[in-house]
Amino acid sequence: MLTTRHVTGAPNWIDLGTPDIDGASTFYGSVFGWRFQPGPPEVGGYGLFQLDGRTAAGGMQTSPEQGPPSWTVYFQTPDVDATAKAAEQAHGTVLMQPMDVMDQGRMAILADQAGVTFGLWQPAANKGLDVVQEQGSLCWLELYTPDLPAAAGFYHALFGWETTALPFAGGTYTSVHPQGTEAEAMFGGIVALEDSPTKATSAAWLPYFEVPDTDAAVSTAQNGGGTVRLPPTDLADVGRIAEIADPYGARFAVIKSAPPQQQS
Repeated sequence: MLTTRHVTGAPNWIDLGTPDIDGASTFYGSVFGWRFQPGPPEVGGYGLFQLDGRTAAGGMQTSPEQGPPSWTVYFQTPDVDATAKAAEQAHGTVLMQPMDVMDQGRMAILADQAGVTFGLWQPAANKGLDVVQEQGSLCWLELYTPDLPAAAGFYHALFGWETTALPFAGGTYTSVHPQGTEAEAMFGGIVALEDSPTKATSAAWLPYFEVPDTDAAVSTAQNGGGTVRLPPTDLADVGRIAEIADPYGARFAVIKSAPPQQQS
């Protein structure tokens, strides 16, 4: 599970690039209860989505030249420069060279071997998200990729991720967790594109946010201009999920997680 005890290789930040930060703030405020706090002028309009005063995500207004509206997940590394070099050696691409973000930390934007964008964050003053795993916050990640073994190998080379095959009706699910941790520390999964529940054709990272009621979250999103890509669906022992695109096209999922199974 995700925690705010961020360790190497674990997701420690997520942010939204959108053509309308005011409209996006209204949308996500209605769905998750977030409030957007704009940053100072020197950060170029970057701000924080906060949940009861705790940072749940970042966000900023972007232009078409900066790419389509999307969520970007960042993974913790003690050395952004070294990890960026390792990505290139593993057939990835550095899209934004390592740079310092004032006194907050050091970052870079990369693409994996299949072209999927993700970020690196080397913490300084900003240690990462303040809240995860709670209602209205990030709780899971899924990577949709055309080549599951190649993706697992790429991220293992970068972060040392370990994988666990979880059986379910009809197949297995490949979960990932930081190197040297138990499988209970899994924070996401890797899914082959052909197994995507929405029959996705493009590789991407998909963030999941916890909600108290999946159907209500979907209804609120639709009323706010969002589009349902996967209607509310029950997954045994997992929870009730749905996938949504916000009014500008950024994709995310919501889940009301199933209660933890009791050990007998």
